[in-house]
Amino acid sequence: MNSRIRRVATAAVASLAGLALLAGCANPLAPFVGGAGADEQKAPITDGVPEELLPYYGQILEWGSCDEPLTSEPVECATVTAPLDWSAPQSGDIELSISRPADRPDDPRGSLLVNPGGPGASGVDMLHSSLEYGGFGEPLLDTFDVVGFDPRGVARSTPVTCLDAQGMDAYLYGVPEGERGSSEWEKSQEDSAQTFAEACESNTGEELEFITTEQAARDMDLLRALLGDTALDYLGYSYGTYLGATYAELFPDKVGRFVLDGALDPSVSGGEVGRVQVIAFEQSLRAYLQTCLDGSSCPFRGSVDQAMDEVASLLAALDRRPLAAPDGRELGGDTMMTAVVAALYSEENWPYLTEAFAGALEGDPTPALFLADFYNGREQGVYTSNSTEAFNAYNCMDYPTESDAQWERDKEILQKEAPVTWKYMMGADVCEFWPYPPSGEREAIAADGAPPIVVIGTTGDPATPFAWAESLADQLSSGVLVAKEGEGHTAYQTGSSCIDDAVEGYLVEGTVPEDGLACQMD
Repeated sequence: MNSRIRRVATAAVASLAGLALLAGCANPLAPFVGGAGADEQKAPITDGVPEELLPYYGQILEWGSCDEPLTSEPVECATVTAPLDWSAPQSGDIELSISRPADRPDDPRGSLLVNPGGPGASGVDMLHSSLEYGGFGEPLLDTFDVVGFDPRGVARSTPVTCLDAQGMDAYLYGVPEGERGSSEWEKSQEDSAQTFAEACESNTGEELEFITTEQAARDMDLLRALLGDTALDYLGYSYGTYLGATYAELFPDKVGRFVLDGALDPSVSGGEVGRVQVIAFEQSLRAYLQTCLDGSSCPFRGSVDQAMDEVASLLAALDRRPLAAPDGRELGGDTMMTAVVAALYSEENWPYLTEAFAGALEGDPTPALFLADFYNGREQGVYTSNSTEAFNAYNCMDYPTESDAQWERDKEILQKEAPVTWKYMMGADVCEFWPYPPSGEREAIAADGAPPIVVIGTTGDPATPFAWAESLADQLSSGVLVAKEGEGHTAYQTGSSCIDDAVEGYLVEGTVPEDGLACQMD
């Protein structure tokens, strides 16, 4: 089996000093007395619901306290029961975890469901971190009950479980045997991927078949109804844009005000997603290096091309002789690339990348491992989320299998357009060993009949390139495109008041931004 380009986790990773999206609040443990603006729970919306689904749509939410919230702000949590399989609701149940601020508006417009992406990132954690560090503008918090949720399989929502911490270390940080690209190297990668997939099957079971975006979108409609909203207002980032677009396609008459930030193109194949992302990260690395070279503390010298050559030499050196860390792990070329990818999500993180490069060049793996650990949700040897497991579960079910011939064509393009990064963003495809065949289809989404849906893209976004936002806005019958001109992943609350005004003006006031609006950084 040939190695394939790995799709990049596209969670809306924020500044390392800011949002910590990968730790969390657990399910409610005790009754909670609501704060300012709290009212009696709205009755669930059950009009037109089929009889076999009434036990789910007729639930009454019981809000309670959250265990170990990520914020000093008061929050409350609830648990929702959903069908394991929406096409056969009698086949079993799963649980979904949701959370909202306890200090709620006096007269909220309704709920605003938020999702940070991934697939595999926790919306509950995102909400709590945002309340602590900032992430939602005051107009949103003053207008809505902002509700974070963990999609099925993620964090507290009947999570996908695969390897223990030691096994995850081997899977994510292990240095493959043999020279990169050799048969021995391929075999080492394949064995690792197979071990991971088999552990997911053993420790999660039949749930894996139903970890799909379509099933998660149907869960969102259940949440809408239980929150007492006739229409769903939604803010989704990165993969969360695909989740939101899928909801709009399934339930166009239930769409309220939707903002999709850092858009994925639902029509592109898995191979194209990987190829486009690798090229975008190569371009983002070049942008970082130009900024680095213009400063005084850059470990590289000369032109951007010369610095890229030095990066390539460093990666090759780490392949030959990985750097040993005090905890027994090694920093090889693949983990160094994970560190690079983590930092390129936001310009605010670029100084950390400078430290990582400088450390690796001097024989110190610690700064690079810090970045890789942040990306992988690892803290002091413990994995604080199941984001890697859920990421693979969704992608293996959502993306149809592609041919070796297509991969060979992609590889030819990558060798020309991403000569430094591509070799370090490839490996055995876990999905080749997944216990269930993919059920998703990659096709355009129109959501005919939905009200305006605002789609935002950042021109220098390496994880969800701007062309995908253009494509999604064009596909949607009511799509409205807004651009942020700059670097980094996602746009809202990242330093452009123009973007913030457009998002809040639509969600709060219903003012649709001008199609094609181009926003600058402040």
